[in-house]
Amino acid sequence: MKISLRSYSELHFVVLLLGFTGILGKLISLPAPHLVVFRVFIAFVTLFLFLKIRRQNIVLTRRQLISCISIGLVVAAHWTTFFYAIKLSNVSVALGLLGVGSLFTALLEPLILRQRFSWLDIITGVFIIIGIYIIFRFESRYVEGIISAIVCYFLSSLFSVLNKKQQEKINPTVLSMYEMLFAFVFALGTLPFLLPNAFTHFWPGSSDLFYLILLGSICSAYAFTAAIRLMKEMSAFFVVLHINLEPVYAIIIAFFIFGESEHMSLGFYVGAAIIFAAVFIYPFLKKKGMIKKV
Repeated sequence: MKISLRSYSELHFVVLLLGFTGILGKLISLPAPHLVVFRVFIAFVTLFLFLKIRRQNIVLTRRQLISCISIGLVVAAHWTTFFYAIKLSNVSVALGLLGVGSLFTALLEPLILRQRFSWLDIITGVFIIIGIYIIFRFESRYVEGIISAIVCYFLSSLFSVLNKKQQEKINPTVLSMYEMLFAFVFALGTLPFLLPNAFTHFWPGSSDLFYLILLGSICSAYAFTAAIRLMKEMSAFFVVLHINLEPVYAIIIAFFIFGESEHMSLGFYVGAAIIFAAVFIYPFLKKKGMIKKV
């Protein structure tokens, strides 16, 4: 797997943008379901206008549309559980568990793409589970947020692998646009079931709207599309693994913005350190080919 320096640099830029997602989610006062509705709608409009300006063909076959509908449902559920995790705990907890996505991807990618399992991927995932267990032990006050975050990262791994499969057939920007459209439809349709009187106080205020535009356009439309495009050169596991660096940016920024509310126990940082260590050591072992696939 040869990766250009430009693509690798863009991957890290995408991770940096994703790090702001949790910050913006905390700053926006809207409930999680409302937040997702506006996020995916703004992302859809941004991508639609971009494609129209470039005069890109956006016609898909019926089979491709069905794939986009299913992935859009997963995206809507992923972002809803992500923002619930932040609302139920804090940025540090929600993003500190990001590494669990690597384990899910290590299992899902071979199953869905019909590839051989990598023992290195699985062993890396085991260390991530140990880190998560330690976090659970020391941060039981945030158990609901932790569970929501784990569900969120399972869904994230699922749509990453599904996108890896679809990007070989569909332009990444077109794929992202349709996924955002169907994610919006699902998020809006489920809103009354998630919140009573969901449409009573529906529209965001001026400050929320500014943050939502940043979230929907730059941190969603661009970052989501770029991640799909980069999987032409990289495996889904490689992309998800590097997205584990997102908390490094987000937790530091959150500490300066939110202060004391982001202070965690020593056990949390030990667990998070194990997760990050697994992420950093993985590329070295992969390059050396120390553990073969089965």
